[in-house]
This record gives sequence, structure tokens and C-alpha cells, in this order.
Amino acid sequence: MEDLFYRELTRILKAKGVQKNEPLSRHTTFRIGGPADYFAVPSCTRELKDLLLLCKQEKVPYMILGNGSNLLVSDRGFRGVVIHNEFKTLPKLQEEKRGILLSADADLPLSKISLFAAEAGLEGLEFATGIPGSFGGAVVMNAGAYGSEIKDFLVSVDVLDEFGQEKTLQKQQLQYGYRTSIFQNISDVVLRAVFLLKKGQKEQIKAQINQYAQTRKEKQPLEYPSAGSTFKRPEGNYAGKLIMEAGLKGVKVGGAQVSEKHCGFVINTGEATSQDVICLMRMIQQRVKEQSGILLEPEIKMVGEFPETW
Repeated sequence: MEDLFYRELTRILKAKGVQKNEPLSRHTTFRIGGPADYFAVPSCTRELKDLLLLCKQEKVPYMILGNGSNLLVSDRGFRGVVIHNEFKTLPKLQEEKRGILLSADADLPLSKISLFAAEAGLEGLEFATGIPGSFGGAVVMNAGAYGSEIKDFLVSVDVLDEFGQEKTLQKQQLQYGYRTSIFQNISDVVLRAVFLLKKGQKEQIKAQINQYAQTRKEKQPLEYPSAGSTFKRPEGNYAGKLIMEAGLKGVKVGGAQVSEKHCGFVINTGEATSQDVICLMRMIQQRVKEQSGILLEPEIKMVGEFPETW
């Protein structure tokens, strides 16, 4: 059965598009994660459709992996197919009365789309330049920074449903909230999205991008692998502040550490395992709850098999 499934994968994607037992630590910003049974790289929508239909037909689990940010992958890896799209098409612009529509495929890095918009003299996406995720991942989780979120500029999303049909969803259908959307509850795969942006002064836009970049460099532990902010911001407070006040700055479990530069980040100091991170996150939750009465909610997504349910 396994060999037949692998042969079907290679028929759809060719041999170079499929790897067996690929370590996911190579594909996540945390640099943590065991092997995926299959790591598949479709290069167009047709290949993606065929791949999803094959997984559905054979009842093989799959997940879509963008740039691998905001993820903690189990040391045991992922049993099934990890799909990493590489369509490699450029963003497109279309002028309308209400502004400029920017459309881009989901596999592109969000930071590159932000810089593309800046070069075109379009304002709005400056906040996104330093966010390490893919465009599709940012749309799914409603990524944000500095008071702005993806939903503020999104118009529509093209998706591929579980039956291999393409359809367009409007923003009002996506149930956006803080770091969440309808995509947490449906199996549709984001193919591309459309933003509405406005013309601005290119030099001012680039200056804002540089300012945000400098702020990130000064305040975030960019020199270490991480998954970004570990916990969601609790209403009326900040996770990093609560963690620091609980006396957890610099605390380590194995190779995982609460960053001394920004307590909102758990970092990989070199050899961290997913179990190290989980144990440290549980310690943080417990100490912060005891100190403040607030239960922090994880922002990072857990993927794969863990010894215990989170």
C-alpha cells in the first residue's frame, strides 16, 4: 500500500517533488520537528488538486506548510503528507476607483509581498515586512503587528475545497478574529488572496518599513530560532509582560528558553526538542496563572504526534 501510494505521488509530482521521511526541522522557523512520511512540493494548482484528491481517496492525512513559522512540530514528526506549494508566480496589480488591488499566490513569503507593494508605492502592508510566514499562512491566522492585521486590507481569498473545486470567499465569510479565521474549522486550502491598498509616497513607506525592522531587531530575539510570539495577547495585557512579572525571564527547559530579550518568545538555543518547548510552555502557563490569574493561550500551532494532549 505504501509503495503504491508513493508511486502515485511521484506520478503526480515527479520524483524530485516528493521526499520520504523528510525532517521537518529543516522547514520550520523553530528548527524543531521529526520526519514527515512524505514531503510533497506541487508546482501548480493542477498538481495540488491531484495530490489532495489522492490523499482523500487513500484516506492519508495531509497538512499544508508555508514558511514554517508559528508552528511547533512534534519530535515524532507527521504521519502523512506535508504539502509545501511552490507556484513561483509574481504578485499582480489592478487599479480600481476604490484603490489598487494586489493579488498574490499563497506560497509567496508575506515579507516579499510587503516589499513588492512598497516598490509599487502602495501603503498598508508595512507592518508585514518582518513577519516570517507565507502569504497563505498569514491569511489563515490573520497575522498582524503594530496595530494592523491581514483582515484590514483583505478583499477575497481563492481556495481549493475538499472536492478539488476552486471557489472565492469574500472577507465577510472568513470569520476573522484575533489570530484566527474560519480556516481553523474547514479543510479548504488557500490558493491566493486579494488585498485593497492605496497609493502613497514610496520614500515614506520605505522609511516606515525600516523603522519597524529596527524595532524588531532591538526588541525581538531574531538571532535565535523561534515560532514567533508563543502565546496570544490576553485582553488588556501583554503575554511577555505577564511572563516577565512571573519571574520567568531566561528560564530554560532543555534547549528551550524564555527569551531574555523579549519574554513573549520561547527560543531554541540550539538543541531544543518539541517536548522541551511543551514543558516550558506548561510551566509558563502555570506560573502566570498563579501570579496574575490569567491563563495564557498558545498562539503557535501544535503539529504531529505528542506524548500528551496539549
